[in-house]
Amino acid sequence: MSTADTDICIVGGGPAGMMLGYLLARSEINVVVLEKHRDFMRDFRGDTVQPSTLEVLRECGLIKKFNAIPQYHIQNAAIHVGDEVLPLIDYHGLKPFDYIALVPQWDFLNLLAEESRKLNTFQLLTNHEVTELIKEEGVVVGVKATTGSGNRTKTIRASLTVGCDGRRSTVRKSLGLNVHNLGAPMDVLWFKLPRKSTDSGGFEALLGAGHMMIMINRRDYWQIAYVVPKGSVEALRKQPISKFRQRVVSLAPILEGRCEAIESWDDVKTLVVSVDRLERWHAPGALVIGDAAHAMSPIGGVGINLAIQDAVAAGNVIAGALRDGHTLNEKILARVQKSRNWPTKLIQAIQLVIQKRVISSTLEHSGDLPKIPGFVRWLSRFRRARNMPAKIFGYGFGREHVNTSYFRQQEDAS
Repeated sequence: MSTADTDICIVGGGPAGMMLGYLLARSEINVVVLEKHRDFMRDFRGDTVQPSTLEVLRECGLIKKFNAIPQYHIQNAAIHVGDEVLPLIDYHGLKPFDYIALVPQWDFLNLLAEESRKLNTFQLLTNHEVTELIKEEGVVVGVKATTGSGNRTKTIRASLTVGCDGRRSTVRKSLGLNVHNLGAPMDVLWFKLPRKSTDSGGFEALLGAGHMMIMINRRDYWQIAYVVPKGSVEALRKQPISKFRQRVVSLAPILEGRCEAIESWDDVKTLVVSVDRLERWHAPGALVIGDAAHAMSPIGGVGINLAIQDAVAAGNVIAGALRDGHTLNEKILARVQKSRNWPTKLIQAIQLVIQKRVISSTLEHSGDLPKIPGFVRWLSRFRRARNMPAKIFGYGFGREHVNTSYFRQQEDAS
């Protein structure tokens, strides 16, 4: 068993963990990020980078390097009900960024890792899976992690441990924090299909009689989310894959002839949707942020971006407290939750309304097409009305800004 010491130990190398690690290292705070996988390469991880995250990248001086990553921009979204197409979301005119950037999450995380490694107070340890927290007199003082094939154990002792390890968080579970489960009526099946250059559209929601599907334009292919009632995936997967192909074509006839690309159920990944949040995000010696603190619905593509906002809030609080010579007690850690709790609640409340009014209604009525209220049709005619959901999902509430006055090594990360 080996032991290492650091100021901050971050568990999980996802968007929240990597961004927080980068921000703290820029503030000359010793930080170790533990990631259980060897790299960031995993399919169907969230890759919707909203304007709020683009703004954070600009504040950090990383926007040019981010823009160099191959990406696709989307500025609007439409809903299809039968043959009717209704524009509902429009990013045009929003400032300072008026688009969503679709970027493979591994490219985004690799950028943060590359920039962080330039800083002498940062360390990323991949293939390190945290198995337990170390507590002394009720205070978390570090973690134990298995490395390699699991035959070796490493101990990381830290003044603060931050759980950024997702909705199945080991840190959250080990702390015994109470979770408020808000529920979700659906799960999602993710897959890819070829896209033709003549295909139109960017972000399309297709509603049928008891069926719903989201098509996201990834330039060379369509990334597709087929929405199914909660708990129905197992029964669906027992059916021949040909029946699933027929379901897809019934919603999107333009995909006829392309669904053969779904050769088997192995080409279809399942996202078990959950919406929840912790009642308390902190404990003595520990803080939890991102999906570990609040699992979001995929509605609006806000998961990554709320995680980044949490990281910015946590980075500002931690760097400010340490600069002023304070210990990171619970009173200070509570400031992170105080800043991020209400924006999270508001977004989740909106997601729950959409889940109930749109998704549940669509999935439960298999006989008829969903009906679009007249006032929605009327509002969709006006760009300012279409801008409203774009602002909500794109910029969120209580927007966080990076306090760059804490940065000490700007010349090394430029």
